[in-house]
Amino acid sequence: MALLLGCLWTGWRGRTVQMTAMPQMVAIFNGMGGGSAASLAAVSLLSDHATSGLHLSVTIVGALIGCISFTGSIIAWAKLDGRMRKPVRFGGQRIFNAALFLIALVLGALTVMQYATPQGVLPGILFFAAALLFGVCMTLPIGGADMPVVISLYNAFTGLAVGLEGYVMGNPALMIAGMVVGSAGTLLTALMAKAMNRSLTNVLFSNFGDTASSAKGPEGEMKSADPSDAATSMRYASSVIIVPGYGLAVAQAQQKLYEFVKMLVADGVDVKFAIHPVAGRMPGHMNVLLAEAGVPYDMICDMDDINDSFATTDVA
Repeated sequence: MALLLGCLWTGWRGRTVQMTAMPQMVAIFNGMGGGSAASLAAVSLLSDHATSGLHLSVTIVGALIGCISFTGSIIAWAKLDGRMRKPVRFGGQRIFNAALFLIALVLGALTVMQYATPQGVLPGILFFAAALLFGVCMTLPIGGADMPVVISLYNAFTGLAVGLEGYVMGNPALMIAGMVVGSAGTLLTALMAKAMNRSLTNVLFSNFGDTASSAKGPEGEMKSADPSDAATSMRYASSVIIVPGYGLAVAQAQQKLYEFVKMLVADGVDVKFAIHPVAGRMPGHMNVLLAEAGVPYDMICDMDDINDSFATTDVA
């Protein structure tokens, strides 16, 4: 019955969600996976599935990662859905987060050491509470522009947590699925961080959205233009590269844009679309939007494939 209800609800949500709201749906569904892994850990602790010290330790680690993914993904969903519009930051926040994480680790260790004794119940409850709270505190200071990397990171966390709990329960399906999701999510996080000029270390230590970014900014001067200037420039250009972003998705302007592109192509202009790895808030989001509008696949280029073409292109 639970499987049926879950399939019906998620199927309906997947069919009715707006394409611009897809990232927050992915975030909340990923959070459910992390919550499920944490629930599996709780069940393992209560039903004595974890019988050895190694099993207990793996269960606690999986619970920690699952709890962080669960509450962190909920905050990511709230930020992407516009329910939390500004990052929450305060002095000494990183020290507070580090202390909270250390407390969760200590409580987890106490839970392992006092397992199967009356004294082990309270540390276990406090451990889950601290882990859930850390997921919230880890995500609160992150800016909305960095949410694609956050979603990918928590996706990797969910896979890792599921794989660990599968090991504890002796379930090969959970182990295989968790390892696949965890490894793919980790690779995707690294690629996205690189595309956004962020180091993976910067990502892992929640150094998101800082005003003082280490990334090198663009060089040169910006030349402003009104719509008529842009239209004239593109009409008489021989080559044009269009770099779509989230604003296009919000405006749902992909159909109109492609109508304009067809007019340019009819006049002999070579037009390409340059897709940044996280354009539209998450990987593949912009590709789907352009495919919906009927843009031919050979017009769409990845960032690495088209970067060298900007130097010889008339209009971008």
